[in-house]
Amino acid sequence: MFTGIITDVGSIATLEKNGDTKIKITTAFDTENIEIGASIACSGVCLTVTDKGDDWFAAEASDETLSCTNLGAWREGSPVNLERALKMGDELGGHVVAGHVDAVVTLTNLEPIGDSTKLTFSLPSDYAALVAAKGSVTLDGVSLTVNAVGDDFFTVNIISHTKANTSFKYLKVGQEINMEIDVLARYVARMNEVAK
Repeated sequence: MFTGIITDVGSIATLEKNGDTKIKITTAFDTENIEIGASIACSGVCLTVTDKGDDWFAAEASDETLSCTNLGAWREGSPVNLERALKMGDELGGHVVAGHVDAVVTLTNLEPIGDSTKLTFSLPSDYAALVAAKGSVTLDGVSLTVNAVGDDFFTVNIISHTKANTSFKYLKVGQEINMEIDVLARYVARMNEVAK
């Protein structure tokens, strides 16, 4: 489990396709304290550490992961939002994040408002009922509050600190972003479905 509070922005060092795709990511994390088999959220995708060095770790992504996320668009040098797994007793600064991407959404508008930036994203119809104004959403691993939601879009605001300390500083209109809906919304929807 994660909280959606990004603690490092790494970058893709290498991508190697050999069955699954081996991904080497540079990081400022102290890799001495990262165990092989540990989970790290990489732009919102929970990946398992398979190897590590002084300033990098490696993980593998299956074709299924590549097809359901924006990882297939990663190239050498791509920035990656990183968060280590939550430990018992850690501060829950964002919201409960599983690292399981529900959909890939597209940034359709980027509008500076004061020191913040309003971001508008497409919203697949299958998820429209699961995204709520003032609710939580995870975008490329970042815990954010939804400002407004319509049938086919939703908006969030990011403050200057979030922009400066995540990969969002590189955002461009048309870019695809990993979205994880709030786990509570998922369970409420499932309970309503079963109750019918």
